[in-house]
Amino acid sequence: MRVEMKQIPEEIRKQHKEFREWNFVSSRNDHQTIFKILIDGRHPNAADAEGNVLPTLVYLAREKRPQFHHHFKAGAMNALNGHQIAYVQYPQHFNNLTKNDIYGNSFRVARKLEFPGLDANGGPCYIGTGCFHRRDALCGKKYDKTCKVGWKRLNRREVEENATVLEETCKVLASCSFEQNTQWGNEIGLKYGCPAEDIITGLSIQCRGWKSIYLNPERESFLGIAPTSLLTMLVQHKRWAEGHFQIFLSRYCSLLYGHNRIPLKLQLAYCAGNLWAANSLPTLYYVVVPCFCLLKDIPLFPKVSSPWVLPFAYVAIAHRAYSLGEFLWCGGTFQAWCNDQRMWLFKRTTSYFFALCDTILKLLGYSNPTFVITAKVADEDVLRRYEQELMEFGDSSPMFVVLASLAMLNLFSSFGAIKKLVFNADHSEVSDRFGLQILLCFLLVALNWPVYNAVLFRKDNGGMPAPVTYKSITFALLVSTVAMST
Repeated sequence: MRVEMKQIPEEIRKQHKEFREWNFVSSRNDHQTIFKILIDGRHPNAADAEGNVLPTLVYLAREKRPQFHHHFKAGAMNALNGHQIAYVQYPQHFNNLTKNDIYGNSFRVARKLEFPGLDANGGPCYIGTGCFHRRDALCGKKYDKTCKVGWKRLNRREVEENATVLEETCKVLASCSFEQNTQWGNEIGLKYGCPAEDIITGLSIQCRGWKSIYLNPERESFLGIAPTSLLTMLVQHKRWAEGHFQIFLSRYCSLLYGHNRIPLKLQLAYCAGNLWAANSLPTLYYVVVPCFCLLKDIPLFPKVSSPWVLPFAYVAIAHRAYSLGEFLWCGGTFQAWCNDQRMWLFKRTTSYFFALCDTILKLLGYSNPTFVITAKVADEDVLRRYEQELMEFGDSSPMFVVLASLAMLNLFSSFGAIKKLVFNADHSEVSDRFGLQILLCFLLVALNWPVYNAVLFRKDNGGMPAPVTYKSITFALLVSTVAMST
């Protein structure tokens, strides 16, 4: 069956009259509740082709009205039967990744290593999708080992209401006004008011005594669509980093809120994500300061001939070798790893830095961050370039101004380093004093090659816009001139 993006297939619409209601909806942000029980798990005929019992499957489009804030709730949430387990978190897979995963969207290391590590440290966080929840835990109940529900007994109860009656009853729960003046969004359900409300929700559930587990079966359980442009990916990670940092600075900081409630190792595991935004600062330092000091003839690292260079070399080589090894072990390729390192640099110097600035401005009362939805649909030209693994820069975003400016600054610094090596009478002295700085600068230039290609060579719509090019070159020239003249 061929499925169009943002549409329900025509074959399915014909089977269920509720889906035909979409034909009369003029805007996805202004429509009534559309609810349909596709599979009634209580019915004896709810089984697959092999006779396995199927769970209840429900299609739900919550009521959306312009005058009501609907908190952008999305993702796959399901009911879980159990006692102490509050939720089972599955990884999300994507069905539109390129061969070498140009934007680093696969999360392959997180799926196979990081989340199992969280599982061992006390339970994975809730990531907002691909999750089976226990209703009692999601509705704010504390875990009580003396209270166990007899699910087998309840599941054997006779069906008193048919699916049609349940559909009409449940539509009330999906209306815009149902949550007004209730504890929904505060003590019950997902917690509102933060771009990373799923993380807070999972943490609060674990702090009430519930457990969570991670399950990554061989068969991909939840499929999604990954961003197909660089800006979309960067904006998505900015939202995540901003939400995480807001959590760290709030009463829901895992070190405070989780004290004596969850294990210390799980508290620290949450901090690793909560501090994404703060990690932008050391990355920016290593991107800007070494190349600036190279232009000013200021060595920052030990001489190559000095034994003190060994700790720097060991840390750099061991860390990158370990990163490459675990990436290949998780099924990636060398080229995909290089792309992943590039996206790591791009995210830290733009998404995380912007998230840090926006969060601080919000705390000072100068900004009101808004929730930005990640676009899932791109035009044909963008999709064609994505499939060809050509990065998309065709937008005059401030993030691209920062990316291009840093890339051009490192390029000019590399030219300065080459000039030193070629025209200086004592080549060995230059390479000995500035060897590590020159190597770092050249590595940054290699990672930024797609930026140079977009700024200097590409003529398609995915190239860097002229205003961004002018601003970045002007900034880099100005900084380089100041460095060499003082």
